[in-house]
Amino acid sequence: MQVAAFTFNPIGENTYLLWDETRECIVIDAGASIPSEEAALDNFIAEHGLKPVLAANTHGHFDHTLGVQHLRRRYGIPFALSGKDRYLLDAAVASGSVFGIPIREMPPIDRDLDGAEELRFGSTVLRVIPTPGHTPGGVSFYHEASKVLFSGDTLFRESIGRTDLDGGDYPTLMRSILDRLLPLGDDTTVRPGHAEQTTLGHESLYNPFIVEVLQHQIDCNR
Repeated sequence: MQVAAFTFNPIGENTYLLWDETRECIVIDAGASIPSEEAALDNFIAEHGLKPVLAANTHGHFDHTLGVQHLRRRYGIPFALSGKDRYLLDAAVASGSVFGIPIREMPPIDRDLDGAEELRFGSTVLRVIPTPGHTPGGVSFYHEASKVLFSGDTLFRESIGRTDLDGGDYPTLMRSILDRLLPLGDDTTVRPGHAEQTTLGHESLYNPFIVEVLQHQIDCNR
């Protein structure tokens, strides 16, 4: 599996394009917000002879969904998102106005990831890991063969996703990280929804939110 990363929109969201030897590809968290960003993604797809088959999202916040409708229309591909985050698509216009970002048409959900166990493209399988806490329907995607995790806004380098937004919950987010992500192993590469990549080993040692829980300074059980 190969990965290309693009940083889009005023919030600096990471969009990932994944493909394998079959040339089939998927786009994770398509956040392109203006025509030039859409063109950057389209040109990469064309130059590498790729065939998009799916737009899949880790969660439903508008900065991660701005470019999905373009992909659906241009390539005729479905959009996969947990139905638990559908309300975020409905609230996108109001949410974008808070940040001064105009919101175009949000996509409908074509494939509900709630309860889904995997995504497939070409000969590649991604495990769908439920990681609620930043949003109710948040998921992460894990490629076991290369030990790469696409964590969305659940886990960042030395930080975590916000839990003060509608639907966020700190204890739930920390349980998602501790119980479902850290067991994947220290050598797992984390490709987050914002900023630079990291590893789970690094986060176990240097992420202050994780460290304070592991050292029992904070109780995230309830």
